[in-house]
Amino acid sequence: MISPTTHPNLFLVSQAELMVKACGEIVAELIAAHEAGKDVNLNRIKTRVSSRCKLNNQPKLVDIIAAIPEQYRQAMLPRLKAKPVRTASGIAVVAVMCKPHRCPHIAMTGNICVYCPGGPDSDFEYSTQSYTGYEPTSMRAIRARYNPHEQARGRVDQLKALGHSVDKVEYIIMGGTFMSLAEEYRNWFIVNLHDALSGHSSNDVDEAVR
Repeated sequence: MISPTTHPNLFLVSQAELMVKACGEIVAELIAAHEAGKDVNLNRIKTRVSSRCKLNNQPKLVDIIAAIPEQYRQAMLPRLKAKPVRTASGIAVVAVMCKPHRCPHIAMTGNICVYCPGGPDSDFEYSTQSYTGYEPTSMRAIRARYNPHEQARGRVDQLKALGHSVDKVEYIIMGGTFMSLAEEYRNWFIVNLHDALSGHSSNDVDEAVR
């Protein structure tokens, strides 16, 4: 006879299953509050449901948003949007980073600026010149191996999953040495940023920005 005593593993519910259950319960409460026209405290709901479901970690906002039925999503996303100030102007700002490169003056002086912690010659050798590699943009760039297309696409998808509008995007190129890199690399970088938004594969900058 199968019982919790003889076959305990068959009666264990995984954290993944509990997470799905918790997301469903959270969304159900959010929908009920929305239809009743009530304001909700999402963090309070997450804490209560996570405790009831015995979760090790609370559900992430992106998981909760993904569980919202399509017919409610448009009406509910503005309330759940993470850090709404990011796109309050109607423009999503996406920061990307160029590859690590030495500043031109290092070849002449042999020294780096005191306030530049990173770069190929630093303890943070896989970071760009002006950064340590532990900044959020740096970590995303390192994960993408400094590929501009992967950086841009990944960040845009992330913002979209968090409820932000990505119809208009403004890029910020970080790193500190972009303009000292070869023109061919700079053009390739810009082309990939635009292609990440359009979905096309362009041959040059003029084609990419059209």
